[in-house]
Amino acid sequence: AKIVKLRVYIEAAIDFPEEEVDFLSEGTVVTSLIALQAELSQLIQQAQQGALMSRGMVDRCVVGADRIAANGDVANKIGTYTAAVMAHRHGVPFYVAAPLSTIDRTLERGDLIPIEERAADELAIISGQRVAPDGTEAVNFAFDVTPAELLAAIITEEGVLRAPYPESITAAFERAAARRAAAD
Repeated sequence: AKIVKLRVYIEAAIDFPEEEVDFLSEGTVVTSLIALQAELSQLIQQAQQGALMSRGMVDRCVVGADRIAANGDVANKIGTYTAAVMAHRHGVPFYVAAPLSTIDRTLERGDLIPIEERAADELAIISGQRVAPDGTEAVNFAFDVTPAELLAAIITEEGVLRAPYPESITAAFERAAARRAAAD
């Protein structure tokens, strides 16, 4: 079953709830304990994200990133792009929180990020039980790419980066280099 987990991020004095898709319920127990401690004790099904946004029940989305291209396009767990589109449709700001090390300035755009395709059996077999006929073909991408124009900002250890992302990303790396040089 697809589960949406609520997780709390506290970075650079910013405290945001994050929606994160979890395909095989990995980490649901731990995340639920964190959510309970933060008084965010509701788990929802992934398909409910749009309904919650349409009813004004989500005031912002914050996700992580596996890789960010130089133009600000973001590769993250599958479902991130869909959540960003829904957030955009409903006027909900969509943030990415990630360290600068996630940004790959050698990749000009997100469509150049290699996307892993997972085994069909991850969809066809659940908890050891086959739920699809033998030989069923499946498309099972592990990640998707969210275009930079759907982002409100990228939150990093060097501050909040905003569009145009090529310029703000370059400036963040320059600040980080200056900080390292001053520390030496």
